[in-house]
Formats: sequence, C-alpha cells, structure tokens
Amino acid sequence: MDKAKLRIDLIVVAVALLLAVLFFFPVYFSLISAFKSNGEILRNAVSLPSSLYLDSFKYLLTETDFPKAMLNSLILTVASVVCMIAFIPMAAYAIERTARRWTNGIYVYFLAGMMIPFQVYMIPLFKEMKTLGLYGTLTAPILIYISGSVGMGVLLYTSFIKGIPVEIEEASAIDGCSRARTFWQIVFPLLGPCTASMVVLQGLGIWNDFLMPSLVLHSDRRTLIVEIFRFVGELASRWDLVFAGTTMSIVPVLIAFIALQKYFVKRNCRWRHKRVGGTRQLG
Repeated sequence: MDKAKLRIDLIVVAVALLLAVLFFFPVYFSLISAFKSNGEILRNAVSLPSSLYLDSFKYLLTETDFPKAMLNSLILTVASVVCMIAFIPMAAYAIERTARRWTNGIYVYFLAGMMIPFQVYMIPLFKEMKTLGLYGTLTAPILIYISGSVGMGVLLYTSFIKGIPVEIEEASAIDGCSRARTFWQIVFPLLGPCTASMVVLQGLGIWNDFLMPSLVLHSDRRTLIVEIFRFVGELASRWDLVFAGTTMSIVPVLIAFIALQKYFVKRNCRWRHKRVGGTRQLG
C-alpha cells in the first residue's frame, strides 16, 4: 500500500515538474531573447545571449512610439479597472441584499451577457462607437471594457457578499449609518480579496488585449500590444524588439501582482467556506 502511494506521489511530482517546465519555458525564451540581437535570435534561439545586448531597449524607448503606447495602455487599464471597482460592487450589493424578483432578473441578465462571444457583436459595437463620435478616442475602449466586465464582476462580488453576515449591516443601521455608508465603510473593505481578483483578472486582460484597441482606436493611439505587433511583418520581423517590448510589458504586471498577493492569500485561507444555500436561487 505504501509503495503504491509512493508511486502515485512520484508520478504527481513528475507531472507537476513537467508542467512547470512547460509554463516557464516561454518566459525563459522571452527573457533571454530580449538581450540578444535579431541575428543572434535567428541563429540560436534557445541559447543564452553571448553578450548583454541592450540596443533593443534603447531603440524602443527613443526611436519608436513604445513609451506613448505604454502610457495609453496604462490609462486604459487604470481608468477601466477603477470604474469597475467603483460601480460593480454596488450593483452586486444591491442585487444580493434586495430580495425582489426583479433583482433575480437583472442577475440573470448580467450572467447571460457572459455567454455571448465578443466577436458576435464586434461590428455593431464598432458602428455604435462611430455613431456616438467616440471612435478613435480612449473613451471608447474604456466604456466597452467596463460594460464587458459587469457579468463576471457581479458574479464574483455576489458570491463574496453572501459570506458576509447580514447582522453586521443591521448593527450599523442601528448605529445610524446610511445604506451607502454601511456599504463603503463596512462591506466594501471586507471585499478586498474579491477586489484584488477583479483588479488582476480584468487588468491583465485589458493590458494584454489586442483586438479591442485595433478595432476602435486610431493608429496614433496604439496600445502596448498593438505597438509590439508592428515589429512583426510578413517578410521580415524585428524579433529583438518584440521580445524586448514583451519583457518591458511584464514589469507593471509583476508589480501589480506582488502588491496584491496578500489578498490572494487571504482569499485562499480565510474565504474558502460554504454557505448553506450558497448558490443563488433564481426565480
């Protein structure tokens, strides 16, 4: 019995190590290629760089629109995520704490929106942005990102709000707190793990998005990923610039993840519990 268990454990460890190598290899390849010249990448892609080549970073920062593209991506990501965190938790709180049939209908409506692929309404959305005069402005993708995140945001926040005892809110009401003050000063701080998840999931998706900026932004407002894609051509590609740009684009993501890591630990250690009747009853 012990030998069989040991054999299973060894297999699990071997599979885990294999998956770790497979996931780490693209990161390794991108990092070492960022410090190679284009010719060295083409000659020997997987080897370590023969010397530290920094001209790609210098060229990106001085001869291209890469800094402007990074600023555009930063504006899109921060503005979209801040608006999401400002409005979606309130909607989820109203849906979860208001026992009305119409709130169930709104909940289903938001969830139904998650089932429709973006490609289905991509062209109508493009025409609508042009009609509203928002095509080519940063406002267009920000509004689209916010509206597209409502379904997932409501789903996440309602699940967390279910785990917060109603007695806390009742006690604050007895003390004279308004509903808005109760939410922002008592309930919202307890939603920290969920908010961290929203910031990372939605922020990462916006930061790495290619399709939306290509659809509704002019060429002078290119985002980071669109700018990096410019260095890939049909006949020739500047892979040194591609990997240098990719490496630089990872830095803000790592900073955000490290800053929010403690909230993920809290979510895994303190918020994994089941509530009786935890799944929302519809109808």
